[in-house]
Amino acid sequence: MTQPSAAPTVERVDAKHRYEILVDGKRAGLTAYRDRGDQRVFYHTVVDDAFAGQGLASRLVQEALTDVRASGKRAVPVCPYVAKFLGRHKEFADIADPVTPDVLEWLETQLG
Repeated sequence: MTQPSAAPTVERVDAKHRYEILVDGKRAGLTAYRDRGDQRVFYHTVVDDAFAGQGLASRLVQEALTDVRASGKRAVPVCPYVAKFLGRHKEFADIADPVTPDVLEWLETQLG
């Protein structure tokens, strides 16, 4: 009899500027960010193909945004997936800031 899979967990990995979602201890996906003052600027989200179709990206972003709120920060959705998620989940509208040209310029300097 096989052990049931553990529920996916989300961890913030500050040293790598990202949140990771783990399934059975393996990284299944991530959403990357950079902090700009009190803003957490999300610029990339990906789930490995082997874990596609399980709702992991949605769970990852939801838990990341919950952490942003708990940290007293605001979310800036440069990443199209995060922007789409925020459009569907109005419960996070109070912590969402718009993507502006100066945010994009700043992000470009951060990422090189």
